[in-house]
Parts: sequence; structure tokens; C-alpha cells
Amino acid sequence: MSFEGQTPSVSAENNSFSSVLREALVGTSRDFTQGSIFAALIILAIPMILEMSMESMFAIVDTFFVAKLGAESVAVVGLTESILALIYAVGVGLSIGATATVARRVGEKDMDGAARTATHAAYLGVIVSVLMGAAGVIFAPRILHLLGAEPHVIEMGVPFMQIMLGTNGVIVFLFLLNGIFRGAGDAAIALRVLIIANGLNILFCPMFIFGIGPFPELGVTGAAVATVCGRGTGVIYAAWTLFGRSNGRLHVHREHWTFDPKLLASLIRISGTAVLQFLVSTASWSVLVTIMAVFGTMALAGYQIGLRVIIFVLLPAVGLANAAATLVGQNLGAGKPERAERSVWIASGLNAGLLGLAGLFFVTFSGLVISIFTADPEVAAIGRECLRIVGYGYAFYGLAIVMESAFNGAGDTWTPTYLNLVLFWLLEIPLAYILADHYGMGPNGIFWSITLAFSLMAVCAALLFKRGRWKLKTV
Repeated sequence: MSFEGQTPSVSAENNSFSSVLREALVGTSRDFTQGSIFAALIILAIPMILEMSMESMFAIVDTFFVAKLGAESVAVVGLTESILALIYAVGVGLSIGATATVARRVGEKDMDGAARTATHAAYLGVIVSVLMGAAGVIFAPRILHLLGAEPHVIEMGVPFMQIMLGTNGVIVFLFLLNGIFRGAGDAAIALRVLIIANGLNILFCPMFIFGIGPFPELGVTGAAVATVCGRGTGVIYAAWTLFGRSNGRLHVHREHWTFDPKLLASLIRISGTAVLQFLVSTASWSVLVTIMAVFGTMALAGYQIGLRVIIFVLLPAVGLANAAATLVGQNLGAGKPERAERSVWIASGLNAGLLGLAGLFFVTFSGLVISIFTADPEVAAIGRECLRIVGYGYAFYGLAIVMESAFNGAGDTWTPTYLNLVLFWLLEIPLAYILADHYGMGPNGIFWSITLAFSLMAVCAALLFKRGRWKLKTV
């Protein structure tokens, strides 16, 4: 099997399925601005899908082991994750600015410019993570109270939240450095970073939680320690690969660290809007948690388990969307907007089809999936309904995720920001409250609001993408 449309400089055998698969997992020097679009998507998407799957594994692994400590411990992880979602939003937002700018420079064949972007993205990441870490440690008890946690859950959750928020730099830089690799087309390196980080988290979680061997028994706090150790090691490896060994597409040298205020300002402009975009989106999830908390700890635990499974499947779809974003940025840099557009439509079709199948599985086998994480009948009932109802809109989610990533890859971060603001804050949240409270649907009303909002997001994003104004953005 081979992929059509290869360039004259790339032999036919190099576009065979086995060769493309090897390039995806090992790395490639292929020029993504020419040749087969489908082959380019596969080479970029496979490591990005695996990377995103592994990123989602952090929360899944934590929830799996912590669930054995009881519903209160699951609630602690869930409440903290709802705030960490804001940290993720910042990390993703910063990575979007880095990915878009690096990809554009790579498409222009300006590798020095791409390297300077990498160093200035690191400057920005340090500043942001220090500020957020200080605020998180100081205000952790107040945050848990505002989220509606019960007193004993607050007491148990403060150390966990302080550790996770205080060391947010490992989250920010995991997203940021991998975003640089993705923009350059070095998706295989980003995958290796997550393999290291996730493998250590899986190893350390049971040891720190249950006190296996020489490790202290820290309970739910042990999950935070294990996650920080795993992510931190991954960040160290990523930084060494990018700034030390420099064996990928980017080669960072001492002169690239020379401070350039204009470049930093450009990154702040693009990343700032992207951060706002994801803060608007992820903060809406935090509000949904507060609405769910009204129905008690058991409902909150069931919702968190269901949500972790949903994210576990959504993040691989984000991997394919990130591949499309890289192709958009590099091809716009190479002056090929039509090729950028074709890449997005191909990725959208693939994503919608794959997530549609996942949604069908959730609708059919929600009980089987939830039973892996809990045996509590009340918690399991909420989790099952979460998977089933949200699963109805999964195909639309696949389309929406690619469209948003395409805008971001082009540097048009404002369009998805407006969409998130309108559809999540003016539609999803009010609808969740009305359905859950006034119409007596309880947690199911919240789940339906999620499905409706994301489905409408897909339709609106596709219509705006067809207008083509994103092709005119400069980075």
C-alpha cells in the first residue's frame, strides 16, 4: 500500500504504509508542504494521537488508583482537575502560539526564526508558571470551598491541590515544549516525552498512594506527588532534547537566546488570545462542576469518572487536529493556502468518523466502561448516563476540534475564542442550570447541555472556516 501525491524528491517506496508508519514513530525529515497530504497527516497524527492518549492517561491513572480510597478521594481529584483544566488552558494556549509561529517559520524555511521562537516561548512559560504557582498554593483552600466541596473533602484535598497547582510549571512546559516540537514537525519527539512522563506516573502512583516498598503511604496526596515526578522528568527530557542535544529539526544555539522584545510581544499576542480561548472553554467546565456539586458527592464522583473517560477518548482526536494545525501553519508559510485547506477537510472527515464510532460504543456499552472504575451503584449510574448522553454528539466533537485547531494553526485565535464564549457561556452553562434545576433533569440536564453546545460548535466553526478569512492571517 502506498500514498499518492508524493513529491519528485520522495521515492514511491518512502510513501508506502510501512515506511510512513516508521517515519511517524521514529521521526522524519519529510517536507510537509509538498507531497501526499494523507501521508503527511498520518506521519504527524500517529505520534500526536498517542501523545494525547498518554496525556489523558495522567487523570485516568490517578482516578483508577484513588477510586480505591473512596468517593471522597475521587472528588478531591475531580475538583482539583477542574482547576487544573485552567492550567491546561494556559499551557495549551502558550503552545498554540509557539506551534503556529514555529510552523510558519518552518514553512518559510527560516529555521533560525523558528529556534528564536522556541527560546522566547520558554521565557514566557517561566513567567506564567511562577505567577500561577504562587497563587495556587496560597488560595487552594478557598478554591475548594468555592467549588462547593464538603468540609472533610476540603481538609483532604488542600495538600493535593497545593502540590498540583504549585508545580504547574511541569504541566505548562510539557504542553509548551511539545507544541514547539509539533510546529517543527518533530511529533515523534513529543511522543517520546509523554512515554517517559506517563510511564513514571503509572509506576509511582500506587507506590506513593499505598506506600509500597520504601515509599511513604500518602493516600490521595501521593497521586499528586507521583504525577509531578512523572511530568517533571518528561519536561527535563524535552528541554534537553530541544535546547541541549538539538537533534531534531530545530537547532537552538546561544545566539537564539538573545532577547527580542518584538518576538516576545508577538508570542504574547497570539498565545494570549489562545489562552483566553481555552480559559473561556475550560472555565465553563469548572462552572458545570459547581452545578453538579449541588447533587452531592456521589453525583460529583460519577460525573468525574465519566468525564475522565470522555477526555481519554477526546484527546487522541485532539492529536489528529494538532496534525492538521501543523500542516496549516507550515503550508501557509510556504504560500500554499489551498493545500492547508484540503488538509483540514481530510482531517475533519477522519476525526468525525472515528469519534462517531467511539460515541456509538459509549451509548451501547457505557455500563461496562464505568464498571472498570467503580462498583458503587449510585456513582456508576451517574457515570453511565454521562457517557451515554455525551456519546450522542461525539461525531460533531470530532469536526469541531479540527476546525478550532485549524484556526489556531493559522494564527487566527480570535475566531474560536468568540465561538467558545458564545456557545459555552451564553448557551451551555445557562442551559445546564435550567435543565438540571428548573426542569428537574438533575445531572442528565448537564450532560445534554454539553452535547448540544458541542454539536452547534461544529456547525458554526465549519461555516466560518469555509469563508476562508483565516488564510489572510500573518504570524
